[in-house]
Amino acid sequence: MPICQALQACCGQAAVMEGSTVICTYRDLWDRSKLCALALTELGVKHGDVVATLAWNTTRHMEAWYGIMGLGAVCHTLNPRLSAKDIAWIANHGRDTWIMADATFLPLLEQILPLCPSVRGVILLTDRQHMPRAAPVDRPCLCYEALLDAQVERLAAFQWPELDENTPCGLCYTSGTTGNPKGVMYTHRSNLLHAMITIMPDALALGSSTTMLMVVPQFHANSWGIAFAAPMVGCRLVLPGPHLDGENVYHMIEAHGVTISAGVPTVWANLLAHVERHGLRFSRLKAIVIGGAAAPRSHIAAFEDRGVEVRHMWGMTELSPLGSLGLPKYSQVEGGLSEAELRDLKLAQGRPHAFCDMRIVDDSGRELAHDGTSVGHLQVRGPIVVERYHRQDRPATTGGRWFDTGDVASIDTLGFMRITDRSKDVIKSGGEWISSIALENAALGHPKVQEAAVIGVPHPKWDERPLLVAVPKPGAAPDDALRRDVLAFMASHPDVAKFAVPDDVLFVEAIPYGATGKASLGCQISKVALRAMVAQQSQQQPQRHLSKL
Repeated sequence: MPICQALQACCGQAAVMEGSTVICTYRDLWDRSKLCALALTELGVKHGDVVATLAWNTTRHMEAWYGIMGLGAVCHTLNPRLSAKDIAWIANHGRDTWIMADATFLPLLEQILPLCPSVRGVILLTDRQHMPRAAPVDRPCLCYEALLDAQVERLAAFQWPELDENTPCGLCYTSGTTGNPKGVMYTHRSNLLHAMITIMPDALALGSSTTMLMVVPQFHANSWGIAFAAPMVGCRLVLPGPHLDGENVYHMIEAHGVTISAGVPTVWANLLAHVERHGLRFSRLKAIVIGGAAAPRSHIAAFEDRGVEVRHMWGMTELSPLGSLGLPKYSQVEGGLSEAELRDLKLAQGRPHAFCDMRIVDDSGRELAHDGTSVGHLQVRGPIVVERYHRQDRPATTGGRWFDTGDVASIDTLGFMRITDRSKDVIKSGGEWISSIALENAALGHPKVQEAAVIGVPHPKWDERPLLVAVPKPGAAPDDALRRDVLAFMASHPDVAKFAVPDDVLFVEAIPYGATGKASLGCQISKVALRAMVAQQSQQQPQRHLSKL
């Protein structure tokens, strides 16, 4: 277990911080993970069983992770942002035996449990004082702290079992935007290999002298591997719980001396808005990692103007999840690239790491040149890439063990990959491909645009044309003047070709998001829901700018 290394790296110093009240050492976490394993064993959990968690980033959730995995069981992180019906389907498909949950999710559990016959009961991640008097669930509802207290006398004699490195230990389901969600099973080996990549200087560069604010939820894409990598090297870890608004994120960064953090773009947009509104600076923050969606140029510039390096990375649940690293190479930094050119390079999704091969192919499967201009379907392979989805007979890979990511991308001569779109979202207008991602990033650079999404709408001549759907910033009037100004801004943007400029802008109060780990953080836009919303508005309000829909 990577946490073993942390005992030698930081011994008794404060290592894990939750908010401003819960502070513990890795030795504390080590002992309490053992108590958790003992308690689960007492409840009948055995090697290979699946135990689910339904929780935010907290110390108790970390203890549960290591306790479950350490005894040889599988930790299945459930995403509370999904619907109750979807969570129940995932729990049943994963064959979960117990659910370890934050008490705040009791109302959700009340909806889920009647649909989950395999779940024996619930363990609430709380103490006796905060246990509900009568839990509204139809299974045993146990107190986490009471279970651990009952195992204290057995702690000294407990030894972790010897496990084969290929033992399954983690289960995470993809968003399931088409059909049912798909489960990805991680092993101790794949998690360790991924943690080795994550701590590298060109990745998160974690060490015993760094302090990481783990914004990315533990239930999203294996927490980007941070929950394994940080303890592995004794990195101080700050856990935010559910509090991810700009004010709270800034407070945690300053209160705990955070040097690096990782999360999706909207977290950083909210943080920037708070910093700009109050004229604040960062005292120790040196770098942020942006993943989950493309990073807008304006965000990169705003952070780097404040002395914070931006690292853009790409990955997916099926890759454990890190696939590429966004830092420039030495030859590019020292080779005379201007500041603007380096920032442009950071807009790319980066170059593959040592455990990830990468290529692009055309529709027939023929490999395309890495010349920066050829665009094709992005495929990856490697020892931390999924080969078969959980409980599925068919391989998830094609010949040569290549996994099709569903992205459309280009790769340049230095190996930098740039995603132009998801295969299902790319717009084809008059035979030319138009990247919705590039248009969305450009629109976000407008001073009065808060959120942006681009979809293709039918056109009698060009088959499809791009429509920009935007949420104005507070105080900006969503009128025709703003519409013309945004279109003019797009037309003059250096990253937007003339034929790719959207035909129109539709202003809305909110953009719908999918229910992945990025949902309420405003990162993964539900294009299906967006198209339905636009179609409905076009029928209700047949204005001039909707006549093309």
